Amino acid sequence: MSKPTYVHEYQAITEVLNKYIEGCKQAKSSIMKSAFNEQATMFSVDGDGKLAGGAIAILFKGIDEGFRPSPDAPAAIVRIEIVGTAASARIDANDISGISFTDFFHLLKVDGQWTVVSKIFHIHVAS
Repeated sequence: MSKPTYVHEYQAITEVLNKYIEGCKQAKSSIMKSAFNEQATMFSVDGDGKLAGGAIAILFKGIDEGFRPSPDAPAAIVRIEIVGTAASARIDANDISGISFTDFFHLLKVDGQWTVVSKIFHIHVAS
């Protein structure tokens, strides 16, 4: 028998990441919450070059209070890398609620389910 591939795991991770994308597009954190571990974190660099972020609740509040629905905004899962029970992924999104950004996620397979444990991101400034 040949060594199994990560096709099934890749599909499971895309399902998790698509919850995040859809929550952003609909401006509803309730859609994305199940994608994140309750202990997950989110960080970025603010306009002053300082580290900003913390508990994932910051993301949920920002989505619910600061985003507006953008159902046609393009977003793509650019890559997923998987090794055993650990994975990383990148999502690029354009003009979701007027913002274009790149997200990097770290996921772990906990109790048989993929969950996001950390997110870092970069906001692309229009030139």
